[in-house]
Formats: sequence, structure tokens, C-alpha cells
Amino acid sequence: MPEIRPVTDLRNKFKELSKLCHKGNEPVFITKQGKQDMVIMSHTHYEMLKDQLEIYKELGRAEQLDLDGDKGISHSEMMKRLRNRLL
Repeated sequence: MPEIRPVTDLRNKFKELSKLCHKGNEPVFITKQGKQDMVIMSHTHYEMLKDQLEIYKELGRAEQLDLDGDKGISHSEMMKRLRNRLL
């Protein structure tokens, strides 16, 4: 169940909100005058989401290349290139 807090908790209960964000690694939803206003989360959770978005973006790009007929390189060719970089 999502944690929903009023904006006044940012000032009055900041430590508690910080613990909530880090403990559950989930965002906390902040309301202002009863309406959705902000979402706060730990830096770790933010970085994880950002990394996931980058992966999805790259997967989408790869899918588009495939739809356009670009077959890329074979697995053996990729392994050969990687080995050459390590040497």
C-alpha cells in the first residue's frame, strides 16, 4: 500500500519520511491541500529507477533496429570484439 503524507510532514516529520523512503525502498507520495503534489524517494531507489529506464530505452532502440531489418552482429563476433578490447 503506498505511503501518502501531507506536505507539512516534510517540515515536521522529515526524519520519519527519510526512514520510510530508505527502509521500504519505496516512494512516499506527498499531498498539498488534499491533492497529489510530489513523490519523494531515496537516492538509491531513484538511481535504480533511472537505470531501469535506461535499459528499457536501449531495449526499445534494439527492437526498432530489428524491425528496421538491422541484424547487428553475431554473438561470436561480439565475443571476439570484447576479447580484443581486454587484450
